[in-house]
Amino acid sequence: MTLYCGIDLHSNNSMISLIDEADRVVSEKRLDNTLEAIERHLRPFQDDIGGIVVESTYNWYWLVDGLMEQGYPVHLANTLAIQQYNGIKYTNDATDARFLAHLLRLKILPTGYIYPKAMRPVRDLLRHRLLLVKQRTAQLLSLQGMIGRHTGQRLSGLKMKQLKPGDLARHFGSAAALFAAQQHHRLIQQLNTQIEALEAFALTRCQDSEP
Repeated sequence: MTLYCGIDLHSNNSMISLIDEADRVVSEKRLDNTLEAIERHLRPFQDDIGGIVVESTYNWYWLVDGLMEQGYPVHLANTLAIQQYNGIKYTNDATDARFLAHLLRLKILPTGYIYPKAMRPVRDLLRHRLLLVKQRTAQLLSLQGMIGRHTGQRLSGLKMKQLKPGDLARHFGSAAALFAAQQHHRLIQQLNTQIEALEAFALTRCQDSEP
């Protein structure tokens, strides 16, 4: 008998549902988020489990890696591509876990890519870079808006990036406005330094991983 397992993963607990080939629930339990507890619960069924589905939430690394290391066939569900049955009036963690297992049984589960463990930190680093770039853009736009309000001129993006600390004084007659502009400029420079350091580190790690 082949079993299919769905795991509805939360921040500190998981709902685990095991169903058979007829969609009958064989086992269902909520467990704390420890690999030991989850693996201990699944161990009696391991030989019959045809696949385990884990939600693609922010905290899946530890669970997917741990189960794969124990020899389980693990799939990462692409939750954005999954739509529940039309007409369902009530859902909970148990029905969500069952539904994941049901999709796997029917071989229609939208899956996400399980990124290689060794390269995940670099990917996360690049995500952090994106956050810093967005923050830098926000600072640039804010400073650009300040200059526009005080001078009636709109500096291009290129000219904004070329601004030196000494250039700010000619755009602001108010000491308070100049001080605020200087804070924006310092933040931009600090973000530039962080982004450049992050890019250099990430590039080194990518080169190290090349065959």
